[in-house]
Amino acid sequence: MPPSSTSSMSAKRTFCQISETNGVREICLNEPKTRNALSLGMMNEILNALTRTWEDTNLRCIIISSTGPVWSSGHDLKELVPERSEEQQRAVFEKLTEIIYNIRKAPVPVLAKVDGVVAAGGVQLVASCDIIVCSEKSSFITPSANFGVFASTPAVAMTRVMSHSKSLDMLMTGHPITARDAYIQGMVSRVVPNEELDAEIVKITQAIKQKSRSVLALGKEFFYHQLELSLEEAYKQGAKKMTENLKLNDSKEGVRSFVEKRKPVWSHL
Repeated sequence: MPPSSTSSMSAKRTFCQISETNGVREICLNEPKTRNALSLGMMNEILNALTRTWEDTNLRCIIISSTGPVWSSGHDLKELVPERSEEQQRAVFEKLTEIIYNIRKAPVPVLAKVDGVVAAGGVQLVASCDIIVCSEKSSFITPSANFGVFASTPAVAMTRVMSHSKSLDMLMTGHPITARDAYIQGMVSRVVPNEELDAEIVKITQAIKQKSRSVLALGKEFFYHQLELSLEEAYKQGAKKMTENLKLNDSKEGVRSFVEKRKPVWSHL
């Protein structure tokens, strides 16, 4: 699904290409000359594209992808030089955190489509998506300790999906891991041959679009909520959430269609 650029004044610099087709919005990082560095300009465009028109029930899925051999090199170090104030430096890290919070809050699944090298803050962004699909040639690296900065914010995302020992291995050595290793460690959902990446993304988005948006939104919200609960409390609230789920119009339609042996007709309510 090739991206098409957003409409804007020709003189205005854009960092991403945004397209939306048949309910699938793609946010394509498009600064290969900077290795798709997560500058404030880039992150503002990602955030704006990520959060707009969530209320539109035609929106069913969001994909974050990139152009060039480097998916993202992480934060733009020019924005983190010692000459910048503490407030300016903090704003850089807080902007990516805001993106990640909104990935979790999005009422539709957010996919990372990875085809290349992912570094530092790019690893943080990828690991925070709901579903991560990457090509076999992709790799992941957190090398910032090499130049005196421990990757503390990427570590937050990494330790939510990977073992502590493997996370610390990456963070302390700066050694890259392959796509297959990232899959084994739980960082990514699927790894496919390079030439099959587009087809795999289409297969996933088509499966998502066959489900009720309201059901997936409810389920996604609770999935992330229960991660912060004790096992006992998670099960207690999970039972309440499933009862709440059964009250949705689409839940009633789904149960009826199963009994009547027909395909459900979703209202997304």
